[in-house]
Amino acid sequence: METLLPAAEAVGALLKARGETIAVAESSAGGLVSAALLAVPGASAYFRGGGVIYTAHARSGLLGIAPEALAGFRPSTERYAALLARTIRARLGADWGLAETGATGPTGNRYGDPAGHACLGVSGPLERTRVLGTGSADRIANMRAFAAALLALFAEALAEAPR
Repeated sequence: METLLPAAEAVGALLKARGETIAVAESSAGGLVSAALLAVPGASAYFRGGGVIYTAHARSGLLGIAPEALAGFRPSTERYAALLARTIRARLGADWGLAETGATGPTGNRYGDPAGHACLGVSGPLERTRVLGTGSADRIANMRAFAAALLALFAEALAEAPR
């Protein structure tokens, strides 16, 4: 957490200054992004909520995304990360939605992606996606890397977004 807190503090301060809110849908990061954002004093000013969307049950139960919505693509892609980010943003009425999906390890996922593969999504006044490959099978290190990369992508989006 200590390595995530400076990034969370920075984006939290920007969100407060802008008067904007955020919602988070995490998968392989397991809630680390939400935990880091909530560790910042005053997080209630910007944090609408989040969920660990680790399974199809969570995707349908928490986000209301039916299997038909995935026609033509699969999880662990940029398109899927963007869908999660848009959906969590809309469901919680936030200005911004963040999402992460990937394979932490020690093995790859059932879609053929290797351990260390993640797709990140940001939805708000502008949208961004990114693919991350750590090349590592270290599950805990990958969880931290995925969370840090999502916070970094969000910081970039905040810097570029109109106020």
